[in-house]
Amino acid sequence: MAALPTLAVVGATGAVGTVMCELLTGRRNVWGEIRLFASERSAGRKVRCRGEELTVQALTEKAFDGVDVAMFDVPDEVAAHWAPIAVRRGAIVVDNSGAFRMASDVPLVVPEINLEQVQHRPRGIVANANCTTLAMIVAVAPLHREYGLRELVLASYQSVSGAGQVGADTLHDQLAKVAGDRLLGSRTGDVRQAVGDDLGPFPAPMALNVVPWAGSLAEDGWSSEEMKMRDESRKILGTPHLKVTATCVRVPVLTGHSVAVHAVFGTEINAEGARGVLRNAPGVIVVDDPAAGEFPMPIDAVGTDPSWVGRIRRALDDPRALNFFVTGDNLRKGAALNTAQIAELLAKELTR
Repeated sequence: MAALPTLAVVGATGAVGTVMCELLTGRRNVWGEIRLFASERSAGRKVRCRGEELTVQALTEKAFDGVDVAMFDVPDEVAAHWAPIAVRRGAIVVDNSGAFRMASDVPLVVPEINLEQVQHRPRGIVANANCTTLAMIVAVAPLHREYGLRELVLASYQSVSGAGQVGADTLHDQLAKVAGDRLLGSRTGDVRQAVGDDLGPFPAPMALNVVPWAGSLAEDGWSSEEMKMRDESRKILGTPHLKVTATCVRVPVLTGHSVAVHAVFGTEINAEGARGVLRNAPGVIVVDDPAAGEFPMPIDAVGTDPSWVGRIRRALDDPRALNFFVTGDNLRKGAALNTAQIAELLAKELTR
C-alpha cells in the first residue's frame, strides 16, 4: 500500500480553517503529515490538530513541496494566486473560495451528489460550493433524482458567521450594546443609535434586525450570494437551464444557514413521498413534526454534519410543487466538512 498522503490546510487559523482542524482530529485518519498555513501575521501560532500541536507556517512556494492535497479556505484573490502555485508544486487543491467554482474546467463537487466529478480535474483543482448552496442542495438533489426538478424559488436566512469571524464578533458586540433596554426596536432609528457605527461587514445593524442582503452587488440589483445559489445549483445538479431565483437575507444567528425552498418538479409530488426520499438520502436528517414543535432550526443543527429538513408540505396551488425548510451548520457541511470529504476521496485515490 502507498504511504499516506501529505495534507496542507491553507487558512488554518480562520473560522473555517479552525473547524477543518477539528474535523481532522475527529474523522478517520487517512493522512500522513499535515501542514498548516496562514498569513504572515498568524505564522508561528500553535494549533492543535489530530492530537498534536502543529506550528502554523507562512505561505511560500516551497512550502507546498511534497504536499499531495491542499485544502484552501482563504479569500478569492488569495486562492486565485496560490492554488495554481500549489498545483505546480505537485498538490491537488480543494478550494473553498469562489475563485474557481464556475470555471468549466474545475469540478464543483458535493460528494453526496456528484462525487464522480472529482476524477475530472484538468487544472488540478476541485471546487467547494458556497455554504448556503450546500445546506440546500443536499436536500434538493435526492428529490430531483426522484421527481425531476424544474424550478427553485429560494429565500435564505444566513448567519453572521458566513461573513467570517468578524461577522460573529460584530453580532456579539452589538448584542452587548442593546441588551437590557426593552424599548429598543420600538422607535425608528433607536437600534441604529444604540449600535452606532459598529456595523462590521454588514450594511446595517444585525442585532434586533434582519438585513435583506448578503454578498456584493451584481447586475440588475441581484447580490453575489443570490447568483451563487442559482449558478452553483445548476452546475452541481448538471441542469444548466434550471430556473432558480433567490433572495438572500442575513439574520442575527451566530452559526447555521437556513433556506426556505419552493421546488417545482416535472411530476406530481406529495409530502409523505418526499419525506420518504429525504429520510433515505445521505447527509440529510428529517425533523418534521409541527404538532410537537419539532422543526429544523440552526440552534439544533449547529455542530452537526447533516442538513436538517422539515416543514415539508405540498404547495396548495400546484400538485407538482413542494415547500420545505432546510438548515445546516455553514462552517461544517457548508465549508470545512465538504472540503474534507472531497480531500478524503482524493486520499483514497492516491493510496490505491
